[in-house]
Order: sequence, then C-alpha cells, then structure tokens
Amino acid sequence: MPHAYSRAQKAHDDNTDGIRLQKLLAQAGFGSRRKCEEMITDGRVEVDGELVTELGSRVDPSKQQIRVDGSRVRINTNHVTLALNKPRRVLSAMDDPKGRFTLRDIVGDKYDRIFHMGRLDYESEGLLLMTNDGELSQHVMHPKYEVEKTYIATLEGKISGTVCRRLVTTGVQLDDGWIKLDRCSILDSNRDSTIVKVVLHSGKNRIVRRIFGSIGYPVKRLVRTQIGPIKLGDLKPGSYRVLSQTEIRSLSKEVGL
Repeated sequence: MPHAYSRAQKAHDDNTDGIRLQKLLAQAGFGSRRKCEEMITDGRVEVDGELVTELGSRVDPSKQQIRVDGSRVRINTNHVTLALNKPRRVLSAMDDPKGRFTLRDIVGDKYDRIFHMGRLDYESEGLLLMTNDGELSQHVMHPKYEVEKTYIATLEGKISGTVCRRLVTTGVQLDDGWIKLDRCSILDSNRDSTIVKVVLHSGKNRIVRRIFGSIGYPVKRLVRTQIGPIKLGDLKPGSYRVLSQTEIRSLSKEVGL
C-alpha cells in the first residue's frame, strides 16, 4: 500500500524546476486548482506509485508518472492530438503521388511529425484522429483495445429491423472471417434507402461497406461520427480542432494509458 507523503513527494518538495502538482492536474483538465487540491488531500493522486496527500509537492511530468484514481495523467507540451472531419474524396494520407487531396491539405505543416490514427476510405467522411504522440497512437490502433467507432450509413434499399438485429446477434461471414456489429439502429427509411447508425470495434479496411454490401445493401454514404469518447460534433467538413486535455485523458484511459 502506498504511503502518504512518501519519498516521491519529499524528493520534489524543493524542486523549483518542477510544477506544482495541483497546477499540473488543473492543466490536465481535472478541474479548478482548488478542486485539484481537494483530490490530492482526499488521497486520489499518486506520484511514481505512491500517494501524495499534502499540498506543495512539485513534479516533473516528463520524468515522473502521475495517476489520479489509478489512471495515468499524460502531459507533454510537444504533443498534440487533433479531431479532423475528412470530406469525401480526400485521401487518408499526408501525401499522394497521384496528386489527390490529402490530410496535409487540411492541416498543413503546422504540426511536426503528425500522422493519422487509422483511416477512412477515399469516399467516406467524418472523424479522423491525428497525433504526434506515438504511444497514444500505438494504443488507439492496437487490436487489443479495439476502440468503439460509430457510423451513420445511408444504404441502398429498405432494410428491416430484423436484418439489423441479425447483424448484431449472428453477424455475417466475409472473406476474412465472421464479423458482428455491436449495435445497429434504423434512423430513417423510405422505399429507396435507409439511414442506419452502427457501432462496432473492428478497424478492418472498409468494414462497414463490406458488411452491408455482403447482404445486398450497398452503402451510398458513410460518415464516422465517433471514435471512443471523441465525437465529431459540429466540426465542419475539411476542418479540425485540437483535443482538450480532458478529451485526451478520456481517450487515454479507454486504451489503457
């Protein structure tokens, strides 16, 4: 059991080069400075695996591991993570020898060594996450974590609720094996088309298009609206925003960081 006011805290009480623990927590999106002080005194914060319950400690987040309620606090001022709304006919890449529009045409060269976490096919739209944080990217894309993704798909033809339920309970067999949806609901339909909301964990290439195409309902339009806790919201096509520390903390927690 970690001990309150341990050697981890004592070693940094006089470290004027560090940052006060409550200030770091506030910057990481845990609330006001006063709220973060209460989190410390309530015994919810660990530094290098040991509880810190008294105020005044300074820490170096580049050298020490800070956790709140067991979840790691990750702050690196050189790291940036973006939510981007990819329009149709933009390649999920930074460069293209064929001269097609790419993600670089949207984000430019403002961020050093930034890359996309996962892809959307050329004709699909919606949420892409980009980062220069290699550790975060590795976890988000690792099959072990299989982050949940939400899509709005417009299908050719009128699909029934029974078919939706079957895709969740039984799934379909594709060339690379059986696959199920986590959830499927009909948002709107008419004689010619159906709009469905689907949720699944798989990150396989063109998976939503392949699932519905295999049962005779080709996808006419596909928009990804959410990746884990990160939502597309009202972000306009062809634009992006920087994720808040609170969003990064939620995403990191979901992928085991």
